[in-house]
Amino acid sequence: MGRVFEHGPIRFGVMPPILKSLMVVNVVLFLLAGVVGPEFLLTFGLVPARVTEHRWVWQPFTYLFVHKGFFHLLFNLFAIWMFGVPVESQWGPREFFRFYMICGVGAGLMNLALTPSSMMPIIGASGAIYGLLVAFGMLYPDAVVYLYFLFPVKAWHMVVLFALLELMAGASGGTPTVANFAHLGGMAVAYVYIRWWWVWSLKLRALLGGLARERSEPPAPPTSRMKRQAARRPSAPEAEGDDMAEIDRILDKILDHGESSLTESERDILRRHGKLGTQGHA
Repeated sequence: MGRVFEHGPIRFGVMPPILKSLMVVNVVLFLLAGVVGPEFLLTFGLVPARVTEHRWVWQPFTYLFVHKGFFHLLFNLFAIWMFGVPVESQWGPREFFRFYMICGVGAGLMNLALTPSSMMPIIGASGAIYGLLVAFGMLYPDAVVYLYFLFPVKAWHMVVLFALLELMAGASGGTPTVANFAHLGGMAVAYVYIRWWWVWSLKLRALLGGLARERSEPPAPPTSRMKRQAARRPSAPEAEGDDMAEIDRILDKILDHGESSLTESERDILRRHGKLGTQGHA
């Protein structure tokens, strides 16, 4: 069973630096938008028609940090704290920030592909936040979250519920001012990234690391090398195959039950093969 992640009180001073930076940038741009006016949102928000027709290619990146309205900003900052703290604690700042941007930009591009001629600006960090929600649900599937501060649900059940709500809202068109398909895009990108790209990149790095270690081994004297090869020839391929099978099993366990479900011996195996190198606190 996955470990339930427990938050402490919201204290800006003890937050990971990457979360502080994201919050500061969002607040600063919110204040700047209030000074500049509506043109700021049209310039740095995501306006699909301006991207497709005028090549304003920065908008799929900058829209993530633009908000309209105090409560819009406040809710997104709260969500970044709520889901960002546990995800960053598992992955570390670099992997966290890369994942955050991939989900946010991917959400924007999906919305762009669906509405290429729209002049309605898309703003806010919700696409990236929905990606964080998926990551939290996959890392801590059994964690209990109080939905709307009232209803206790497991994290993974909450992810599925939110996905269904966004799909129904987007299909019905009942909330034209909310980019439901951008939210779904963030969730889809997050799932694909974690379920396939992240796992296969780890396996590739482990394979390349093993080849590099083999090439870097110093040559042994001919007689001792022949004796060593003769002694280990029957078992070395089997041991290597067993190691890769065990690594695959552990990676599948992370995807099914979260990284926190690993035993100490399984963590040691991943550390020896360099698979926990990007995890840790900022």
